[in-house]
Amino acid sequence: MKRYLLIAVAVVSAWSGVVSAAELKLGFVNAAKILEEAPQADTARNKLEKEFSGRNKKLIDGQKELKALEDKLAKDGAVMSDAERAKSERNINALRRDLKRDQDEAREDFNIRRNEEFSRLQKQVYEAIVALAKQENYDLIVGDGAIYSSERVDITDKVMARLKAGAPEAAKGGATEPAAQPKQ
Repeated sequence: MKRYLLIAVAVVSAWSGVVSAAELKLGFVNAAKILEEAPQADTARNKLEKEFSGRNKKLIDGQKELKALEDKLAKDGAVMSDAERAKSERNINALRRDLKRDQDEAREDFNIRRNEEFSRLQKQVYEAIVALAKQENYDLIVGDGAIYSSERVDITDKVMARLKAGAPEAAKGGATEPAAQPKQ
């Protein structure tokens, strides 16, 4: 009799675990898609492009100037005096060094700014996901670590819609503080 009672308790316990799992509301978010397609991502890309366009133009002009000096040396080097040729080579080397330094600084500055903008975007996406989860009573939302998710639990489009609804305020500079990394 005790044996049947233990089996019944085990079956009821297992059944209650299944019921609890069935009531669990799960969601999946394709973060890569959101970070690529969100209007805030376009805004950040355009902002960076505008911010660095003048600097890029100067670098391109510097490359053209260097190329023109190298071509002139190649063309006229045979008829130049040794002193003129040496001076021209020093000028070319100095310009090449300066141009390389400017390119490295521009690349580093761009990477820093891109990381700042990406951090802001990540914060906005995180906040949109959390707000959606709370509003629609999700128990768990997973992202990049998922191996498979059905369309039934994929809430990427809902998060994207929420981000699009908030896009005008982001374009005005709504999120200007650097974002902290979301807790995982």
